[in-house]
Amino acid sequence: MSIWTRIADALSALAAGEGLGAVFDRLRGTDSMPERSVGFTIAVIALGAKMAKADGMVTRDEVTAFRRVFAIPEGEEGNAARVFNLARQDVAGFDSYARKIAAMFRETDAPLCADDRNTLIDLLEGLFHIAMADSSFHPAEDAFLAQVAAIFGLDERCYKTMRARFVDGAPRDPYDVLGIAPGASLTEARAAWRQAVKESHPDQMMARGVPAEAVKLAERRLIAINAAWEEISGRRAA
Repeated sequence: MSIWTRIADALSALAAGEGLGAVFDRLRGTDSMPERSVGFTIAVIALGAKMAKADGMVTRDEVTAFRRVFAIPEGEEGNAARVFNLARQDVAGFDSYARKIAAMFRETDAPLCADDRNTLIDLLEGLFHIAMADSSFHPAEDAFLAQVAAIFGLDERCYKTMRARFVDGAPRDPYDVLGIAPGASLTEARAAWRQAVKESHPDQMMARGVPAEAVKLAERRLIAINAAWEEISGRRAA
């Protein structure tokens, strides 16, 4: 059964009149990887639909950008479109969605564990892919994504690092990309680089709930991670 069929089943199971918020509530707390991947997919599409209106219009590029994040087979477009349209029509605000999604991928109110944090980073990267589909980054989209990141519990440094990977002209600090202090040793930098590469492996991503259809999200991240390591190691060798 494809993830899109499972999404259709999840939506069909809703009682009449319930919105997407109820879907997130139903998926919250499950230990089932298929359900977790369904939650991830619905979360990206639903927040993407809200974000598509952040700059005042929904463009063809932003709608079709979902195909850059997820491999949607022929015949399944309707299920993805249904999620998108439900989110766009729902009176709930994006912040309400973001809080439900954060709760769905966090076991407690304690500080984020590594896997939960990485799952929410994966999700935010999917939204960046959608935001940049029209080759521009509107200030309203920046504000939208920054607020979502804050609701997810991701700090400002994490958000700026992600924005630097996607937005041309944004400041890029290789130490920020690897999540280490500017004075970190080469040994520390190498260890951080290896860990970052490991966390971006498709098997690791799927283990924390990213559906197989969306593991290509890591491609851009890996390019940035490897470039950061090359820059840091090159500076030390010079």
